[in-house]
Amino acid sequence: MKDLTFETLLAVFEEMFGRALFWTMVLVAVLITLAYLFVLIRDRAMSMRKFLLAQLSMPFGAVAAVLFVQWITSSGLRDIGGPVDVIVLLGVAGAGAVGIAILVYTVQALWQGRQAASASGRA
Repeated sequence: MKDLTFETLLAVFEEMFGRALFWTMVLVAVLITLAYLFVLIRDRAMSMRKFLLAQLSMPFGAVAAVLFVQWITSSGLRDIGGPVDVIVLLGVAGAGAVGIAILVYTVQALWQGRQAASASGRA
């Protein structure tokens, strides 16, 4: 592999996760992102209470993402071979943390409905 292209990355991810699981994860990520954008546009502001709860969930998402990737690849922490593996695991953890934060915020916002107008008169 001489060049790292988008097509190469797609092939690696499809091989690693399996075609069906990979594209299912992509579809779920797109749907959650669209729901998050819908909530932001609908509410026209972020709720700091919901944002705090979403941030508190981030460590759980990071750990879950690393464990999921290790389970899918049939590997463990003992298989880390060098700095690149650590960087990849940190990237997976970061993606899991951000992903769960967006999911938690979106679910809260959809569950609780539109946020109430503030005292300043904004609707």
